[in-house]
Amino acid sequence: MPIKKLVSIFIWVCVPLISFGQVKQAKINQLKKELLQEVEKQEKLVQVMVDKVFSFAEMGFQEYETSKYLTGVLEAQGFTIARGVAGMPTAWTATWGSGKPFIAIGSDIDGLPNTNQTPGVAVHKPLVKGAPGHGEGHNSGVPLSIAAAISLKNIMERENIPGTLMIWPGVAEEQLAGKAYLVRSGIFAEADACIFTHVSSNLGVSWGDSGNNGLVSVRFDFEGQTAHGASAWNGRSALDGVELMNAGWNYYREHLPPTQRSHYVIMDGGDQPNVVPATASVWYFLRERTYEKILGLYEDAIRIAEGAAMMTKTTVTHHIMGSSWPGHFNKTIAETMNENIKQVGLPDWSDADQALAKAVQKHINPEKGDAQTGLLTELSEFRGPATFSMGGGSDDIGDVSWNLPTVVLRYPANAPDLPGHHWTNAVAMATPIAHKGVLAGAKVEALTVLDLLLKPQLLEEAWTYFREVQTKSTQYQPLMADSDEPAIFLNERLMDLYRPQLEKFYYDEEKYDSYLEQLGVPYPTLE
Repeated sequence: MPIKKLVSIFIWVCVPLISFGQVKQAKINQLKKELLQEVEKQEKLVQVMVDKVFSFAEMGFQEYETSKYLTGVLEAQGFTIARGVAGMPTAWTATWGSGKPFIAIGSDIDGLPNTNQTPGVAVHKPLVKGAPGHGEGHNSGVPLSIAAAISLKNIMERENIPGTLMIWPGVAEEQLAGKAYLVRSGIFAEADACIFTHVSSNLGVSWGDSGNNGLVSVRFDFEGQTAHGASAWNGRSALDGVELMNAGWNYYREHLPPTQRSHYVIMDGGDQPNVVPATASVWYFLRERTYEKILGLYEDAIRIAEGAAMMTKTTVTHHIMGSSWPGHFNKTIAETMNENIKQVGLPDWSDADQALAKAVQKHINPEKGDAQTGLLTELSEFRGPATFSMGGGSDDIGDVSWNLPTVVLRYPANAPDLPGHHWTNAVAMATPIAHKGVLAGAKVEALTVLDLLLKPQLLEEAWTYFREVQTKSTQYQPLMADSDEPAIFLNERLMDLYRPQLEKFYYDEEKYDSYLEQLGVPYPTLE
């Protein structure tokens, strides 16, 4: 064994003052400095990964090219890949290391419908009209985690630091349809903590009740009987059942607490006007602040659906499509992460970065004229639990957060003041703005995981908070039944339609230095 490696083992194992579990802060500080340098070395890989996943533009449960590419990158780095986990073909885990601590590192990978956009261009210019795109920015999160994990691996190998890293993707997050099944499958059973990341306009983390809603996602399928439209009395319209259910829900909505959010789309409305629809389906998201209230909405929706079926002499069945608990995040890990956020700070935005951000913001807030916010230059406030909330959005990382200590790192890969789920949110997501923001986030994530690896008391405190505060009076119960399975058919037809057109625009990193170069986009293009 080389002398250098023997000395390293001696330092970690034999010297009492700096043995594992009692590492001097000076040693940790030095390792953190070196870890930041390792992350900097991943700058080019970050740019390639962010651009590549952006170009795939894949919807939930159809992230095949995305998963194939990302697992290939990890496999080349020595990670062990498990594919198709939890009954979801595009779900996977990538594991490296051995023993404890076991840290799960996750982020989402799916895109959104009708948000396709040419990156770096501040006006609406889809590469493929009507196609999916990354109007949420989920192309950036797993690349962040990969950059952090490779950097950690390099330090852990060199210093013989024990521990296991597991990278995992959130598939079909936009349908809230994946993470509860990952929890049920047991992939987090051995994990000591979970570090999750989500694209944002700032660098931040919070702890406690997030103030957001959980939800149940459910499809109601009505079945009737066909007949000629000119003699419709011979038929039973399933579409009438759907429309009466929606009318009933909209009247009932007036009498629900303002914390609820509920929305629906008609997935099947029949085939043609002169045939009474024998089948029709409507898909609901039912959101509330607590598990009990979500179940209450679910029961109300079933009751109204059954009433609509009675009125139309049709039948109705319902099927869970996804679910999410309201998030609750760990205090100890969040406080640790916040110190690393203050150390890393926000990226240095160029004039070009700011010009693109302000031009995009002007589309959404024209009344502000040239007085747009631009990219943020000051860190957001470190937040604790929401003391009061009227409810809001949902993220199925909530299910993970109720099973082990979890935090969500928000990283600055996009501009503020944008509507979300919109083409404007895709403009920056394969540009230097996203590349810089992801690199900053990777530094924070890597530093935080290193803290957890080298300071066992942090994980002890994290679990104390989890057991004695978070779950003292609230215990996790899945919103789905044991018989429910992932809705992996979702978005299949949409991707079958658009994938052949999108393939023409896949990023070729062997030929082009950046995706902007491949597309011939001057940076920034403001008009």
